[in-house]
Amino acid sequence: MTRPRLAVLRAVHNHPHADTEFLIRAVRADLGEVSHQAVYDVLRVLTHSGLVRRIQPTGSAARYEARIGDNHHHVVCRSCGAIADVDCAVGSAPCLTASDDSGFVIDEAEVVYWGRCPGCSTSTTTDPGRSARV
Repeated sequence: MTRPRLAVLRAVHNHPHADTEFLIRAVRADLGEVSHQAVYDVLRVLTHSGLVRRIQPTGSAARYEARIGDNHHHVVCRSCGAIADVDCAVGSAPCLTASDDSGFVIDEAEVVYWGRCPGCSTSTTTDPGRSARV
């Protein structure tokens, strides 16, 4: 494990749902100068090895999180783009039982809930008809 890999992994753990640009700044604050490409390469390796999960809600840049292997979902604010984790239903995971699996062996389901976060839903400056995604 290299210093850049450890720094990226630490940044993902400390900043769940951060995009690549934010993670680059976090890694640079930790290590000093690190190239964009190095961070992109490390994120790809960490995602491929299963240490990090990449999510990309519609209209958003890719985001990364260290919470893996539990089939949780996400809620995304339509106004500010904030993302929070949502646990899957308790007991057996009904979202893994498709009505027709077409022969696939399903091991994960992705559900994204959309709405407005507490800050945006109570804001008087937010137009309730606005649907901006970050």
